[in-house]
Amino acid sequence: MSSEQQTVAELSEGELLARIFPRLHHSGSVLLGPGDDAAVVAAPDGRTLISIDTQTQDQDFRLQWNNGYKTTGYDVGWKSAAQNLSDINAMGGTALSLVVSLTMPPATPVQWVEDFADGLAGGIVGLGATDCSVAGGDLGRGREIAVTVAVIGTMHGLPAVLRSGARPGDTVALAGTLGRAAAGLALLESTVPFGDLNPAQRGLVDNQCRPQPPLAAGPQGAKAGATAMMDVSDGLLRDGVRLAEASGVALDLDPVALKSLAAPLEAASALLGRDPMDWILGGGEDHGLLATFPANVQLPSCFTAIGSVQAVAEGQHTGVRIAGMPADTVGWDHFAD
Repeated sequence: MSSEQQTVAELSEGELLARIFPRLHHSGSVLLGPGDDAAVVAAPDGRTLISIDTQTQDQDFRLQWNNGYKTTGYDVGWKSAAQNLSDINAMGGTALSLVVSLTMPPATPVQWVEDFADGLAGGIVGLGATDCSVAGGDLGRGREIAVTVAVIGTMHGLPAVLRSGARPGDTVALAGTLGRAAAGLALLESTVPFGDLNPAQRGLVDNQCRPQPPLAAGPQGAKAGATAMMDVSDGLLRDGVRLAEASGVALDLDPVALKSLAAPLEAASALLGRDPMDWILGGGEDHGLLATFPANVQLPSCFTAIGSVQAVAEGQHTGVRIAGMPADTVGWDHFAD
């Protein structure tokens, strides 16, 4: 029976794991991988970065979207890798290993699980995190698909870059993209059939389903002296407010620099009648990096200046401004939205 016809209920846990393990990427940082009660991972820096993220069916993704697109196991595997690798990147570090918990209904096709494993490996290798591998995990039964991934990383001797280090006079900079994943989500939720989308529009859907965090940018930013840095997963304004509050400053963004990011979004904005600035300011899941650098530091080539850090006078609030004017906080909130 083919993997497309077979469901996970027809295999034992050991048989299913035997389908998964050969598909995973392996690196030298994992000294002992799947098979025992715990993995053994080398930590050459002596310090360990750790983060965790969850994707849940019908909360973070749909198996079938409104426009007819069907989410593949590869999509979910890639995104699981991308969002966790990005968290380590945002500290200026490099990921070493992932531990994955996959919960799914018994009727889930085995092919979907194999594609998920391929997506994990594809995301790790495709995004350039070749020092990282899946060290182990857990399989479970549930009413919907849920994926939780924990990631371990290292700083390679550099200090971790926190959200709290931005200082007045610093340059605000961005690495990666903004708004593309949000535009892709809007297309997925639209009534325009996926089959009718042009290549540029399908590319935006790819940005939503298979994000492209700039993994080289985190370590480069740390080496260049970034004073603060964070992953933009919930939108530029919402995450910018978080960085500003942690640092006790205000971020003043340049509208001209922001508008220069809109061109790739025109394929979706024209079709859906949406203002691309809504996606640039409020859209998350591109997993770019928002960072601040001392004004006298030459930005690494992967970063673009988009504003400056301003002091907050007594009685004023921290937060984000655009051309000096307070900006409404928009973006993703797991419980408010």
